[in-house]
Amino acid sequence: MSRDQKFFDMYSLVIGVLVVAAIGIYILAAQMSESTQEVYTRETAEYQAAIVERIAPVGQVYLPGEEQQANAPVVEATAEPEPVATAMTGPQVYNTACLACHATGVGGAPIVGDTAQWTDRIAQGVDVLKQHAVEGFTGSAGYMPAKGGRMDLSDDEVANAVDYMVGESS
Repeated sequence: MSRDQKFFDMYSLVIGVLVVAAIGIYILAAQMSESTQEVYTRETAEYQAAIVERIAPVGQVYLPGEEQQANAPVVEATAEPEPVATAMTGPQVYNTACLACHATGVGGAPIVGDTAQWTDRIAQGVDVLKQHAVEGFTGSAGYMPAKGGRMDLSDDEVANAVDYMVGESS
């Protein structure tokens, strides 16, 4: 037998096996579809009940022309407790509002901890520093916006921050 004949025989055998396998899969799929296709159709009561059960937590199905009266919404009034406003401490105010300028010296702001920059300012008096911090100040060395630009801070919170910065810098 020639090599070509052996190749042709083997090739024919493989193709034959693949064709038989494909026909078997087709017959199996046809049998499965016959036994399962008629189980659910949109018109059957079982299919409609399955849909209603699936969407029951969300709502109900109404066909055009059917109406369902909606219940009036009920608003329950609950008394909410008054929010308790707690004043921030000096370090908290410094870390949230003052740190941006007083840690780097932006706009001529004295750096916290640098006693040389704070000596002349502290000599004016802590009350003057608190007034400048609350009301704002423009001097030859720089600019201090009122309350550091944080108008939501109380005067006492700003004063606490000034006390903290003076304490850290003297």
